[in-house]
Amino acid sequence: MNLKNVVLFVFGLGMIAGAQAQVNVLNAKTPDDIGKKTEGQIAYDNDKPLPYGYTDERDVLWSKTTWEIIDLDERINFPLYYPIDTNNIGADRRSLYDVLVKNIKNGKIDEIYSDSYFTEKRTLSDIDASLVYSDTTDLGVEQFNAEGRVDPQYIRRFTLDAGDIEEWRIRGIWYLDKRQGELKYRLLGLCPVANEARSKAFPDDGLDSKVELFWIWFPGARDVLHKAKAFNRENTSQPISYDHLLNSRRFNAVIYKEDNVQGDRDVKDYIADNALMQLLESDRIKEQIRNIEIDLWNY
Repeated sequence: MNLKNVVLFVFGLGMIAGAQAQVNVLNAKTPDDIGKKTEGQIAYDNDKPLPYGYTDERDVLWSKTTWEIIDLDERINFPLYYPIDTNNIGADRRSLYDVLVKNIKNGKIDEIYSDSYFTEKRTLSDIDASLVYSDTTDLGVEQFNAEGRVDPQYIRRFTLDAGDIEEWRIRGIWYLDKRQGELKYRLLGLCPVANEARSKAFPDDGLDSKVELFWIWFPGARDVLHKAKAFNRENTSQPISYDHLLNSRRFNAVIYKEDNVQGDRDVKDYIADNALMQLLESDRIKEQIRNIEIDLWNY
């Protein structure tokens, strides 16, 4: 078999797999059948996230914890942001934020924390307090003063949605596995960052107070993120799961903190009022991590 035939054969396999990846779109008799797998397809897929495997602490020769910012204004990070309007998009298309919030509300994700150290758990009511802002109109205040109650029509509710998310923050650990002689990365947590919901109620006040809404323990959310698919701009018949996208680091991020003797201080705490130098410091930390693996094989 010559090279040309090999390429065509591989391409053909890719097309067949791509057709299957559209989840019954080619075999659907009605639009309602799109996205539904038969029992045979479900059994054949064995659709579960790839397990990490066990890592013995004695095999970890070196490690460093980093905190990074994923800026959603960057084009490479768009699959984590879009679609922000899901009204006219199929059920299999959701932004990362929508996927997490939906599964927090239905109870499939319960590992929710207030910080990146995962020391204080949060409840669903705590999340609602962060995502929703309620405001009583002037007519509602008058009604309350006169009657002691407020009709729902006089209460405005402002809810954060996917379009309000400005960045994601992630925490992970780089470690050197001496048994395999390989530098590896393990994502531990992720956090959506947005302006407070109150800023939607008073847009003219110039409120710009980005806050960490909540932290998710990533290993506990892998099953949910594996089932949710992100858009693949290279091949729409081969969507990529959020679990795969995040584990394979198919995004661009900037390190804003590393574990250090000064209490894990941020880069901005020791390089103040100089965005360029902060970016260069982030690159220095990345290069330091990269050199660990390179130096391992230098004699």
